[in-house]
Amino acid sequence: MQWFTLFAGGLAALPVAALRSPRWGAGIAVGALLAWLNFRWLDQGVGAIVVAAQAQEGQPKPKVPSGTFLKFVLRYALIAVAAYVTVVYFAVPVVAVVTGLLALGAAAVVEGLFEVFSGRN
Repeated sequence: MQWFTLFAGGLAALPVAALRSPRWGAGIAVGALLAWLNFRWLDQGVGAIVVAAQAQEGQPKPKVPSGTFLKFVLRYALIAVAAYVTVVYFAVPVVAVVTGLLALGAAAVVEGLFEVFSGRN
């Protein structure tokens, strides 16, 4: 799904940059990159929680590394700061960045369809 996110963002950014403006294309690319980073950190965080829980099986209250929780919170702060800097400093339309963030949803649809029609489990 991670690669589908980057692919969907790039696939959208190129024609938008050519047909609308380079700033719009950059906004979509930046949004897709932020969506990819958000998903990657979320995946790593959930993986760390699963590993910690499995390692401490049978204990009444498994402990999760504090860095994992920090990543969960900081990923939203990073997206907000990066989007703000992109919009204000580089004068990229906010709608373009938000549209790029939707690349993760497009990637989920593409991967879901791929799984359904490929016949893989």
